[in-house]
Amino acid sequence: MTLVAAACGSNETGSGSATDGGGRHTSPMHMPSSVAQALPLRAGERFVNLTVPQPYTPSAPNGGTDEYRCLVIDPHLTKPAYLTGTQFEPGNPSIVHHAITYTIPPESAAEARAKDAATPGQGWTCFGGDGLSQGGAWVDTWTPNHKETLLKQDVGFPLKPGSLLVLQVHYNLLATGGRAGASDQPRVRLRLTDGTAATKPLAMVPLEAPIELPCAGGESGPLCDRAAAIADVAKRFGVDQGSREAQLVSRCSKGKPVPGNTQHCDYPVPRPMTVYAGLGHMHLLGRSIKVELDPGTPKARTLLDVPSFDFDNQKLTPLPTPVDVKPGDTVRVTCTHDATLRRKLPELSKLPPRYVVWGDGTSDEMCLGLLSVTGPGGKSLR
Repeated sequence: MTLVAAACGSNETGSGSATDGGGRHTSPMHMPSSVAQALPLRAGERFVNLTVPQPYTPSAPNGGTDEYRCLVIDPHLTKPAYLTGTQFEPGNPSIVHHAITYTIPPESAAEARAKDAATPGQGWTCFGGDGLSQGGAWVDTWTPNHKETLLKQDVGFPLKPGSLLVLQVHYNLLATGGRAGASDQPRVRLRLTDGTAATKPLAMVPLEAPIELPCAGGESGPLCDRAAAIADVAKRFGVDQGSREAQLVSRCSKGKPVPGNTQHCDYPVPRPMTVYAGLGHMHLLGRSIKVELDPGTPKARTLLDVPSFDFDNQKLTPLPTPVDVKPGDTVRVTCTHDATLRRKLPELSKLPPRYVVWGDGTSDEMCLGLLSVTGPGGKSLR
């Protein structure tokens, strides 16, 4: 039974893009993007429009071509509220690969302000997460052509007075070889409500799987060696991020890498929760992503199915009916990548071939399923 089917392939291309013969965009970073027209406000809702105080000019550290920058915005909340919708807008979409919106509780606000003040320019470099000791709540993911997704149920992300927002913006600087050039001043539109006595607090649960994608047939070079590729990720993004693949392999395949196009990871459910929506995120070599509940059993369900992944059309997809999960259930995320796409993508075709593992860069990959849930407990199934 498929509960969310998001076939995101497209036969249309944007300015300057091509297809790989299967209708898939092969120049996704050049697709036009603009803020989506706002959906109407519902009863009790209001918009709050926020802009990063000053422009930021990204430059990739450590000889790479990517920067993740965390930019702080104060929504000046004086009373509790629920966040029911988010629309990020890049000021310069040509250099923005994706962005994540985090809400920062008031008890972490001082740390965020101090980190911002101690770092030259706007915000701070933040590969991985938001870079804060406690971490904020992940509430939304923007990718090119993203449109606000609303849930019809009485749910929302809780915000306390004094909360901040952190926008983690992934800047792709392949066009300049990682050098500083254009600036960006992003904005975000929040949809807030005071909530009701029945409003349930939402959380975003991430599901990650390893990436073990060897060089394609006919490709060769130093980075086709797995150990060399992992060392390169560590050099560009830091030792913590360089060890991310090893952590995923340990968790998902008992410590033994299994090279191939398709990888998966199973997550036992530790506490009752209700799933309302799902989103799949990969980079430019992604072909498909699926999230399943209790696969291989008589009660198996598919929570998210993106059989033709399109980087330009990633979106949070509500389930037709929320699904309750409970301890003893298992959630599986499965991703398929295709190394042959590297030759067809203008952004990647001039880069040296590599054994692709989990990494933050545009030339690296991810396998990330996200579930919007309510229920007690934390933000992770780990």
